[in-house]
Amino acid sequence: MEGYFPPGNARDLKKTATCNTCTIKLVRLAYRRATWFRVIREPLWYATRAMSAWHRVDLSDYDVRTPTCYGCMRFYKVALKERSATFRRLHHYVNPVFDALLYRFVTPAERKEAQAYARAAMVGDATMISIDTKEELQ
Repeated sequence: MEGYFPPGNARDLKKTATCNTCTIKLVRLAYRRATWFRVIREPLWYATRAMSAWHRVDLSDYDVRTPTCYGCMRFYKVALKERSATFRRLHHYVNPVFDALLYRFVTPAERKEAQAYARAAMVGDATMISIDTKEELQ
């Protein structure tokens, strides 16, 4: 029957972006410790957004589980990896360099905290949002 979609059909399902480390938390720390880090990250962020617009990425297709996750680049990256060979190639070379640079500004303990937060966010546990994150969102 045309136009009839039973409950739970594929149109109602949202895609998920698996997150192992909360990059938003780590980037905020890096921005505080090295203001010049923005000069590296922001062009990458804008280029990713531009490629997403070019490929008509619709973020409403993805399930965002916590308020902190809104605006995360992870969703753009996941969608672009599916749609763009150029992005996959660029990501293959740029991401390891970016991660190595980012990890120079955060401690192993902070990385573990970001990993714990990401695991909690993946199941929708908003209690993991720390006080400083709540303040940054306002």
